[in-house]
Amino acid sequence: MAYQHRAPNQAEDDIAGSNRRLYNPYQDLNLPTRTLYNLPASPEFLFQEESLAQRRSWGENLTYYTGIGYLAGATAGAAKGFFTGVKAIEPSDTTKLRVNRILNGSGHAGRVYGNRCGVVGLMYAGLESGMVAVRDADDVVNSVAAGLATGALYKAASGLRSAAVAGAIGGAAVGAAVAGKQALKRFVPI
Repeated sequence: MAYQHRAPNQAEDDIAGSNRRLYNPYQDLNLPTRTLYNLPASPEFLFQEESLAQRRSWGENLTYYTGIGYLAGATAGAAKGFFTGVKAIEPSDTTKLRVNRILNGSGHAGRVYGNRCGVVGLMYAGLESGMVAVRDADDVVNSVAAGLATGALYKAASGLRSAAVAGAIGGAAVGAAVAGKQALKRFVPI
């Protein structure tokens, strides 16, 4: 029979009866054991003005889009560089040389694509934040216009036709992303 802790004021016959209660030695202490992990469901803000804003600030936007762009570009570039490095392997290469070709290809292409996509994210964040400040409204028009302007500005040095095509692609991509996010909000709580 296992030993049970009892409250000091509990009678001996209560253990054998149906009125059994295990003793908790910490019951009289004021420890936050029950409320320790009851976290709030809504975000907490230091200042009341922060709770009124429904979007990220321009600095947060800049960091977010630049970081996401660089990460996505570096990942895609590393994958492309991996396949380029595998294709460049010759039958007479040693294992060290094969690994070196793959790592060099992945690293080089990852840096190039990461930097390009990071710059696109930086331009998009700046243009979108500028549109919000100028129009004093936060809607889909700002996002699509920023996508158009980002594509056009990114390819402006290649000529007017390339800039127009890149602007159209940028606007369409942002429009599809915004529409996809709105459709996803219906089914998944974001």
